[in-house]
Amino acid sequence: MTRDVAPARYDARVNDSHSPAAVQDPAVLMDGVRKSYGSNQALAGLDLTVAAGTVHGLLGPNGAGKTTAVRILTTLLRPDEGRAQVLGLDVVRSATALRGRIGLAGQYAAVDERLTGLENLEMFGRLYRLPSRRARARAAELLERFDLADAARRTAGTYSGGMRRRLDLAASLIIAPPMLFLDEPTTGLDPRSRIGMWEVIAGLVRDGTTVLLTTQYLEEADQLADQISVIDGGRVIAEGTADELKARIGGHRLDIEVERGGDLAAAAAVLGAVGSGEVAVDDHGHRLSVPVPGAGVLAEVVRGLDAAGVTLVDVAVHRPSLDDVFLTLTGSPAGGDPPAGGTAPPGTVPPAQSGGPDSRDLVTT
Repeated sequence: MTRDVAPARYDARVNDSHSPAAVQDPAVLMDGVRKSYGSNQALAGLDLTVAAGTVHGLLGPNGAGKTTAVRILTTLLRPDEGRAQVLGLDVVRSATALRGRIGLAGQYAAVDERLTGLENLEMFGRLYRLPSRRARARAAELLERFDLADAARRTAGTYSGGMRRRLDLAASLIIAPPMLFLDEPTTGLDPRSRIGMWEVIAGLVRDGTTVLLTTQYLEEADQLADQISVIDGGRVIAEGTADELKARIGGHRLDIEVERGGDLAAAAAVLGAVGSGEVAVDDHGHRLSVPVPGAGVLAEVVRGLDAAGVTLVDVAVHRPSLDDVFLTLTGSPAGGDPPAGGTAPPGTVPPAQSGGPDSRDLVTT
């Protein structure tokens, strides 16, 4: 890690408190924020508001500007234009003070594989200028909380992927920050580890932490986020709860699978008679799909297929998913920007990446 400035001194009276006085509402405010890398405009007047004590999901295709927004909010980049505040503090003018009150966990676990789990967390505590005894006590507390106590004295290089992600998240919480930024925190985890991480994040919010979450797993945003902002081209193009976003594209979708050798043309004619849009046919998988006004058409479809001599293998009617919303709004599959780096203690910055910011962009106040 490269030291940029001396980190803000930890103040237990501030950082261990989630009182209304300690956390401003909104927790995050971006107003007309712009950021360019040469001729590439990453943010084009981004407006974003995150309410305190919530999980706010930030979704967007590759290159939408998600990670640039996180870097600005965590004081790692200066905006070219506009205003950005976190916990009531300006991310440029009050960068040093802000760094002592936020946590950041990036897409890749930023742990030292040669150190034990305990030593990793103690190191982060000391970077935050916690007294030695306090850093060790806090490290032990977090290892217990993240079910890593039994592995505390093992080197991190022996940890599984899920264990490293939990250790990385624990490091971002070493000062119990009221604001936590998670940039694709479950990338590469197996389903069981991902669900475990969801439970940890939900627990943090119950304890009063505000979370800004970028993710390429749309079911993750569906499960965790109280509010979702979809960004594309460096600006917000839609906002709302998961249900509100799904309601924007409306309707239901009917999916069927027919027996191999079945008459796909006859099946498509049946679906076309009840559907409210074009019938999609997958010849290879013997599957057909069509938007429908509601689940009430299911019985009619089954009768029509039976009359046409088409044997059903599977049939389902479902509401739009966040995947459907995402594709409708952006025309692209979900994905992520280059990672924001791992857990960033106050005053540390990731190395410049190709096509991204250079050292002149980094906040050095």
